[in-house]
Amino acid sequence: MLIVREPLTGPKRFTELRARLHGLGLPGISPKTLSSRLRRFVLLGLVTRTAYPEVPPRVEYELTPAGTRLEVVLAAMGAWAEQDLPRTGAFPIEDR
Repeated sequence: MLIVREPLTGPKRFTELRARLHGLGLPGISPKTLSSRLRRFVLLGLVTRTAYPEVPPRVEYELTPAGTRLEVVLAAMGAWAEQDLPRTGAFPIEDR
């Protein structure tokens, strides 16, 4: 969901997305993995991919109307987390 959240503020280039995700706690996301996820979101109709015929090539990813409607879902998940998740930063571990 972090990948879908980033273009909420407007179109993003691949390198922008990767840098922002790195800052959000996904430093290990490889270009291959990010590219794969973006392709999946394009196929699902959540994101559009626009390639501009420039040198160097420029590709931007933008949310479709369906992708933009996820903002409500993400906001609700954030509100739930603020209210109901433990503040300790750790999740309880069950004894097995």
